[in-house]
Amino acid sequence: MKIALIGYGKMGKEIEKIAISRGHEIVVRIDPIAGEDFNSPIFPSAEIAIEFTTPETALNNYRECFKHNIPVVSGTTGWLKSMDEIKEWCEKKGQTFFYASNFSIGVNLFFILNNYLAKIMNRFPEYEINISETHHTQKKDAPSGTAITLADEIIQNIERKTDWELNKQSTSKNIEIQSIREGDVVGIHNVKYESQVDKIELIHTAKSRSGFAFGAVLAAEFAINHKGFLTMKQLLNFKH
Repeated sequence: MKIALIGYGKMGKEIEKIAISRGHEIVVRIDPIAGEDFNSPIFPSAEIAIEFTTPETALNNYRECFKHNIPVVSGTTGWLKSMDEIKEWCEKKGQTFFYASNFSIGVNLFFILNNYLAKIMNRFPEYEINISETHHTQKKDAPSGTAITLADEIIQNIERKTDWELNKQSTSKNIEIQSIREGDVVGIHNVKYESQVDKIELIHTAKSRSGFAFGAVLAAEFAINHKGFLTMKQLLNFKH
């Protein structure tokens, strides 16, 4: 594949390393640090774009790719209020967009466990629920997209919960998502059910960024042969 990397920070560099090791070519790196932008004459030659940038720039990045009919794989979070526009590009204009709040295979297995546990815990209202996520200090959005996915799946399966709130104690209807920013933490997510007598926890700890990068490259390999709006459930053939 000929890949356009949009965002050339720590994740972009890790993606580049894995993509090259799998026989792919990085044709352009669009990032202020890399010094290339969408006006590069090489950009239209890309067969797919992998995008990890910021919530403020992501939507425009997608539009620029779609103008050249370049499929997009994106792991940027914090922009999801504009998701309907992206789905319209896919459904009505024939574009391809692969989105995941987290590309790690382990995290997607974690999602399955979270979903299954929530279905069971719907019968036990004596357990209060909260979620915490810890990331490095350079992460700009809060809560993380992964934490939002975890909360949304719980809300879908536990009738008494209708919404989540950031850094506000859980109530009878809402789930607290606690966001912590410290050091160079890659990512820790914790789902906790607690009653007066015991506590149940699901925890995922990322050891490095390579798991996210590997998943993003797998997603690009998948997206280049598929059309429309794509997710990790389709890539990994999860049916939960």
